[in-house]
Amino acid sequence: MMCAKFERKIKQSKHVKIKNIGFIYFISPVFQVALVIYMNSQIALIHHIDALLPQTQCGLCGHRDGCLPYAKAISEGELANKCVPGGQPVADALALLLNRPLLVAEESVWPIQLDGRPQRMKAIIREDECIGCTKCISACPVDAIIGSAKLMHTILTDLCTGCELCIPPCPVDCIDLIEDNHTVLTEEIRIAEQHDLRDRYYAHIQREENRRSIRKGPTVRADIDSALFTEFFAQNHQVESVISTSSETKPVAMLDAKSTIELAKIRTQIKKLEKQLSVREDAKKRLLLDDLTHQLNQLQEA
Repeated sequence: MMCAKFERKIKQSKHVKIKNIGFIYFISPVFQVALVIYMNSQIALIHHIDALLPQTQCGLCGHRDGCLPYAKAISEGELANKCVPGGQPVADALALLLNRPLLVAEESVWPIQLDGRPQRMKAIIREDECIGCTKCISACPVDAIIGSAKLMHTILTDLCTGCELCIPPCPVDCIDLIEDNHTVLTEEIRIAEQHDLRDRYYAHIQREENRRSIRKGPTVRADIDSALFTEFFAQNHQVESVISTSSETKPVAMLDAKSTIELAKIRTQIKKLEKQLSVREDAKKRLLLDDLTHQLNQLQEA
């Protein structure tokens, strides 16, 4: 995929042996090498920018299809202070990376915490009011919601990024946001979390794109720039395509996703039992809690 500025450079370059015939250009090996180096450097820059973004995939920056498209737009000159959940620390880090002037970060509706970022939020479903429409499941960019049609849905709070994308599609308005009371993350934990959220989002994109052609009903997520994700991963030798994967790699991704969801479900059950037992002791619930804790430890050690 060649952008317009490359077309202009090619037309003006002395290395062009034959002028354009339609959209095909004949260029010398020297220019070909320079072009590859430039494009690789652009992909590398996008990669570095994307690594600084929080991977909430919220779209508050104006790019509804996620952090990577915003990273690409920043590399092309867009202001780097629009990441609301990243707050001032991300805006400053991007300015430093790009050697640009410092800008005040876009304001969040949530209070600023000790680390300079807005309060982290989590979504919860008032389960007794849920009608099982599944719209929130498709809207969640990191697959943190589980449930089936006409059955109660549950948000796995350990995986929720607080992006708020599940709230507008809900026809009965049964989703609330609550404060995430976990302590401020260390930078190492934050980076690991961002890697996990990025992987979960790309797995979500892949599944949604594969299902888009056969699924009926309204689309609650923005159209995905599949070409961008494919190009990004191809250049970084991570996956062959966002839309299609080989039969050898797909089972591995499915196993990883299954394990992650199972862990989150167990943690959610443990939290509910701990809350119930803090109010009133119950021998059966205590045994169930011990069993779930044992299962959790086994999965984490696997």
